[in-house]
Amino acid sequence: MDPFAPIAAQRRAVADLLDGLTQEEWAVRSLCDAWTVHDLTAHLVLPFETSLPRFALAMVRARGNFDRASEALTAKVAAAPSAELVAKLRENADSHFTPPGQDWHAPLTDNYVHTQDICIPLGLAAPADPAQWPVILDFLLSKKARGPFVARELPAVALTATDVGWSAGEGPEVTAPAAALVMVLVGRRATIDQLEGPGAATLAGWAAGS
Repeated sequence: MDPFAPIAAQRRAVADLLDGLTQEEWAVRSLCDAWTVHDLTAHLVLPFETSLPRFALAMVRARGNFDRASEALTAKVAAAPSAELVAKLRENADSHFTPPGQDWHAPLTDNYVHTQDICIPLGLAAPADPAQWPVILDFLLSKKARGPFVARELPAVALTATDVGWSAGEGPEVTAPAAALVMVLVGRRATIDQLEGPGAATLAGWAAGS
């Protein structure tokens, strides 16, 4: 199967969800502290609106700080109306864009994480194909994810996703639904309370320091 097919499906599912938001919901702060739901949607559209040379220039202006460069470019894209951003997300659903040095795992993970970033504050069920969570979890434990997705080395714990039959690692066990584990691994604190098991406090402490 084309590895980009699940990414396209997720973009379309998110576009469908965004179509139903009210003006007030668009203004809700996402789990990405710098961005509202509208801003985060602009971030999802950013790869289709910004060339690599333009992003490289933004990195220079941000003195090599990826987050600052991304925020500056996202702010420009966010000037568009919400409906226009949704249309662009849907129109570019089949894009094979990957960040430099990464493969399809990066946009898959990025889209699934940001779907949670949008839906959790809104109290909405996040669209997701359960089959993709083990793929994303395996990627987050790989060296390629260190830095762009996972801030630093994980503590010695054994991780078990209670809903998709996935486990990895050694040490005190931490159990949680796959989506909750993913969000903790990428440094979000909103799902820490879903962690259970003898290693939960250790992983929660690690995430709290992200």
